[in-house]
Amino acid sequence: MTGPAPIQARIEEIASEIVRLQSELDREIFRRREALGWRLHEGLVEFEHGVVAEHRRLKRGAAAFIAGAPPATVLTAPVIYSLILPLALIDLWASAYQAICFRAYRLPRVPRRDYMIFDREALAYLNWIERLNCWFCEYANGVAAYVSEIASRTEQYWCPIKHALKVTSPHQRYQAFVEFGDAEGYRDRLGRLRANLRAEPNGSMLGVSTRSPDAESGGSPPPVSPDR
Repeated sequence: MTGPAPIQARIEEIASEIVRLQSELDREIFRRREALGWRLHEGLVEFEHGVVAEHRRLKRGAAAFIAGAPPATVLTAPVIYSLILPLALIDLWASAYQAICFRAYRLPRVPRRDYMIFDREALAYLNWIERLNCWFCEYANGVAAYVSEIASRTEQYWCPIKHALKVTSPHQRYQAFVEFGDAEGYRDRLGRLRANLRAEPNGSMLGVSTRSPDAESGGSPPPVSPDR
């Protein structure tokens, strides 16, 4: 019968391969974006000649956009945007939590800026309503990802144990956790898992940045340059 150590090593090997494949997938996605006629250069989004003009031609005016929207969309819009208040509160509270507790535990804090990416306003084919919708989604999903990373670091520090039941879309750290019911492994590995967490840079696990390769080379979320 295979012991727990080789099994755990194989699980960690597979988890590392998943992270590597995700990075490779990200690179292919960015190659596709380059094929759509834009790139980052010194922090600016540069579109190929004629792309912005074509985007503006395809832009749908706000009045036409509202007129063509289903009534349910218009009626539920205030409910959707009301989420901005609890989202902002969660954002603020999670930031305060890690500023206080992560410092006390000597854990690397999650860099909020890596999760708050606002760059879709550079797209000339969006009207102001669509841009507002995009801003809301960027912020809501940014907060969700930011808080999820804070929670995953907290879980690795306090309770790095896998569940007995299947978890849907677990965070990246989860696969390195101790198996459910492995009491000896938990006592043996808890200190190491905490030490590994403390040794991480201020980014995502295994040194994999949450930002795109282009965003990393270009700095903060870029403004758009004129059509060249």
